[in-house]
Amino acid sequence: MCGIVGVVGGSPAAPETLAAMRDTLRHRGPDDEGLWRSENGQVGFGHCRLAIIDLSADARQPMVSASSRTRVVFNGEIYNYRELRAELESAGRRFRTASDTEVLLQAYEHWGVDFLTKLNGMFAFALVDAAARRVLLARDRAGEKPLYYTHAGGRLMFASELKALFAEKTFARRLDHRAFEHYLAFGYVPVDMCMLEGVHKLPQGHALLYELDTDRIRTWAYWQLPAPPDPLADTASEAELLSELERLLTDSVRLRLIADVPVGIMLSGGVDSSLVTAMAARVAAHRVKTFTISFPGHGGYDEAPYARTVAEHLGTEHVELVAEPATVDLLPQMARQYDEPMADSSMVPTYLISRLIRREATVALGGDGGDELFGGYPHYCWLQAQSSVRRLLPLPLRRMAGSAGRRLPLGFKGRNYVVGLSLDVPGSIAQFNLYFDAGARRRLLRRPPAASAAGRSPESLKIALCAGRGTTLQQATAVDFQTYLVDDILVKVDRASMLASLEVRAPWLDPRLIDFAFRLPDRWRATTRDRKVLLRSLASRVLPRSLDLTRKQGFSLPLHAWFKGEWGRYVEEVLREADPSLFDRRFIEDLLAAQRRGLGNTQRLFALTMFELWRREYRVNVN
Repeated sequence: MCGIVGVVGGSPAAPETLAAMRDTLRHRGPDDEGLWRSENGQVGFGHCRLAIIDLSADARQPMVSASSRTRVVFNGEIYNYRELRAELESAGRRFRTASDTEVLLQAYEHWGVDFLTKLNGMFAFALVDAAARRVLLARDRAGEKPLYYTHAGGRLMFASELKALFAEKTFARRLDHRAFEHYLAFGYVPVDMCMLEGVHKLPQGHALLYELDTDRIRTWAYWQLPAPPDPLADTASEAELLSELERLLTDSVRLRLIADVPVGIMLSGGVDSSLVTAMAARVAAHRVKTFTISFPGHGGYDEAPYARTVAEHLGTEHVELVAEPATVDLLPQMARQYDEPMADSSMVPTYLISRLIRREATVALGGDGGDELFGGYPHYCWLQAQSSVRRLLPLPLRRMAGSAGRRLPLGFKGRNYVVGLSLDVPGSIAQFNLYFDAGARRRLLRRPPAASAAGRSPESLKIALCAGRGTTLQQATAVDFQTYLVDDILVKVDRASMLASLEVRAPWLDPRLIDFAFRLPDRWRATTRDRKVLLRSLASRVLPRSLDLTRKQGFSLPLHAWFKGEWGRYVEEVLREADPSLFDRRFIEDLLAAQRRGLGNTQRLFALTMFELWRREYRVNVN
């Protein structure tokens, strides 16, 4: 795992600017650092290295190919690099290092940009081709590794984290109001948008080519989600599907255990991380080491007993971190680390467990992706049940229910479900899990919401992603894979773990497992009553019988309880000083009052707090 930066085109990049950009990412790679500028200064790359594979100096970056034609800076891991290397060697190519970085260089020179489709890994990289006078940027299929870029004034700049771009003194920090409205709706900034004007994220499964001579960029998707399965092709038996799932997961875990440094597992005690642990216990060369975090006295938030049961059953070397209530001092630190504000409070326990694991390992395997792929979230059941109710209720009744639901206060349990009844399936999917819906956004903001005013509301983004996806479940999982997973879950894990200089790998996001999951018929993923049908069938074979396989928790924070103490007081202080040119003070006071009355607005208040802390930290101009 590493941090990468670059300045390409335009006037030559000053070495001190490039070095300053790189040094903001030192937490991503404390083991080594490197800079390179072309002779004319038109291309400059910087790199911070967290050494994982081939720890020698030969694997330093930026790395140049043997032909001197190409040079690369790379963040991530290519898990099938050994297989690709063997294929390239059989074609006559010779290697100088044992690194997966050199495989990228050789693969590009041998296959061209088509080599992207051959990669099984998590990655974001930049590669300059001196002969073709172009720069290639690419990001992995799931979007595990981040890549920000800005193209203006005849220059392309990119970085693993947004804060690195701030080292360029002329970089403007102006709020992108369209992205801001999406954040208020979802609690994260989705797809290619960025909270700052003029900056973009390269989307998952996309590549970008920059032509040095013409200053032109072109982006394209080199990979897309598989098409929905044909219902008529549903002939595989449960035994056949279980066998394939077990084979794919075992091999994915095997590949992700490859490292020249110690490896551990983030074990929450849920199905996803427990199955990863079970497969690791089978194929690891040494006894597997597992880690979890506990919240004693917080009931359902304390996953430690479940993780302990799994660890004892599988014979792992298990370590528990007992978490005391985190002090509010951690929130400004999180706002500083997360380049864009995020409303997911589980960033806190994710950082705490990452810090724990880093004491004893440099790499950790996690369970991310299992929910989106195999139907693990409760709303997958609710949405399918809602579709049945929708067919039974006449449209006038559904519209009445939706109108009544919109009049319910924010934080009223079931509000989004009732509103969704009045909408079609894509509209209901977009309505679920909204922080602030269209009406609430209008009341919260002092100016008209930018995206909605332009006819590009946050809801319309998710509705568009439903197109051509088949059933209710297929639409919902496809939307979550392309939004919530990549822009919330994976961002949360990347920034929290990288703050601790820990590399986290996600076996469920192996491209073969993604393809397998999205081609499964609905009945093996989620129904109106059951979730993770196929995964729980596998879990019943390999995990303890006493383990509750129906739980859905993960590394979550008892935020509601903490809000009653120091956290609540801190949030009120921050929000009462929020920018009055942006927010309606009365609306925020109403939210706080509703929270005190027992309505569920903790996540909404947390979202506004993290935005305000981020705005202050980076001195962002909101006008």
